[in-house]
Parts: sequence; structure tokens; C-alpha cells
Amino acid sequence: MPKAYVFTRFGGPEAEALVDQERPSPGPGELLVAVRAAGVNPVDWKQRSGYARPGQAARELPAVFGSEAAGVVEEVGEGVTGFAVGDEVFGSPVAGGYAEYALLPVAVTAHKPEEISFTDAAALPVAAATAYDGIRQLDLPAGATLLITGAGGGVGVAATQIARAFGLKVVGTASAGKKDFVESLGAVHVPSGPDFVTGVRAAAPDGVDAVYDLIGGEVLEAAAELLTDRTKLITAGGKDIVGRLGGAAVVRARTAAVLDEVARLVVDGKLNPLVTQTFPLARAAEALRTVEDGHARGKIVLEVAG
Repeated sequence: MPKAYVFTRFGGPEAEALVDQERPSPGPGELLVAVRAAGVNPVDWKQRSGYARPGQAARELPAVFGSEAAGVVEEVGEGVTGFAVGDEVFGSPVAGGYAEYALLPVAVTAHKPEEISFTDAAALPVAAATAYDGIRQLDLPAGATLLITGAGGGVGVAATQIARAFGLKVVGTASAGKKDFVESLGAVHVPSGPDFVTGVRAAAPDGVDAVYDLIGGEVLEAAAELLTDRTKLITAGGKDIVGRLGGAAVVRARTAAVLDEVARLVVDGKLNPLVTQTFPLARAAEALRTVEDGHARGKIVLEVAG
């Protein structure tokens, strides 16, 4: 039987298991995809811990991990147009991507360009698309200076590159050990830590025009003080407090059109998904721990044998 990596209850890593799973059948508007790669994101372990997006129902258990997948269409559901068996696609699964088979809704699924590997494509639906949505939301003119907190993580790496592609100057906070990595993306690196604001002011003496926060908490609160126009403060990491600070959460488009745009940036050489580590599905626990520990550079992806 096909394998899937799931959490059987809400809790810590002890709730995880690699299990046999019936091959799912696509419903209306869905594709059954033989998964070739699945992205690993912080939201994956957070959901295992009980996190749910506002307005989102709690996951039914056991629940398959994962919000990003790339693979080959095996079957199309009722009413599906524009996709056929054998198509190479990537998108956001209905109920998890850490599996040999996954269901993808066509509304958030795009054709994978042949120039992009399955591994790189699986790194795009969450991290790169979130980065793209945020940069578009800020709508800054070329030449403006953007501060990105958490520039060394999956979303931060993509946001830095997309911002540079749009002609923005980027100051990025990350640990001291990620200095060379962040600078290789075209950003000015500022070490993260309690005094990062001082570093930002030194790196951008004329100030920053916007903040794209990926950390939340005290980092978001401190970064907000750098802005005179709080409408240019957005966050994917501190949605619970950003309204009080005068900013807004990143508004996710969650459309196939955004995936097409992100893929085009990759094809054009303006965005490197920067998959820095891959693991087989059987080592999904190790991949999750790498992300959960908070020290990963770039993207972590599971590769699933065809």
C-alpha cells in the first residue's frame, strides 16, 4: 500500500508515524497526483501541535503532514479542465503532501515548467508564494528599502530574491552564521538578536520604507518602531499583534496564477528555491526536526521515489 507520514494525535514528535494509506480518489475539481517531492515548512509541525488558521476546522486524525507537493497527475476529478493524466504539476494538497499520493485542488495547482525539477517545484507553493504575495501587497516602488526579518528561512530567502527582482534594496536579519548566505541573495545582512534595530539603522541610515516580518513577537514590535508609515508593516509571523501595531498580516492569494508567476521567476533566473537539504519520505521525521529546530537554511524537501 502507498505510504504517508502522519500525526496520529496532537502533540510532539511522538505523535508522528509512517503508515500505509489507501490510494485516495479525486473529488470534483481535484487531481490525484503521484508525489515526487514535498516541501517541509514550520506550519507542518505547528499543525501537529494543534495550530489551525483562523476559521479553519481542526484536522481530522490521522492527518498527513505537508502543504506543498509536486508530482505527476494520475487521475482527474469530475469537472476538471486544463489538466490531463501524465501532466507534471505542483501545488497545495487538500490534506497533506508527505505521501506517495496526494489530492491537489486545481484552484491552487499549476503546471510545472520542464525547466524546474520536482524538488524545486515542491519548494514554491507555500514559502515562495507567501513571499510573492507579501512583496506584491507592499507595492513598493523600485529603489525603496525593505527590511525582512528572518531573511535566512524559507520564506525570507524567497522574499529577498523577489524583492531584489522588483528593484528593491533589502536589509535582512538572520543569525550571524547566515551572514554569507543572506548576502549571497543580494541583501545587506544584519545579525538577529536583541539589538538588531541598531544594526538596521546603521545599515540603512536613511531609514527603511517597509518591513516584511517573518518572526513575530518582540522582533515585530521592535521592527515596527523603524517605520513612520505603519501601513507598510506586514507579517507572516505575528498576526496576533500586528493590528495593534498599525500593520497587517500577509494576505495570501492562494491561486494557481500566483504559482505560475513564481515559477516564471524561477525559469527566468530571478528566483532560486534554494533547496539546501533533501530527505527520502522514510526520513520525514529527520526533515521535520531540521525545520522545527529553527536552524535550516533555505528549503527542506522530501523526495518521493517514483
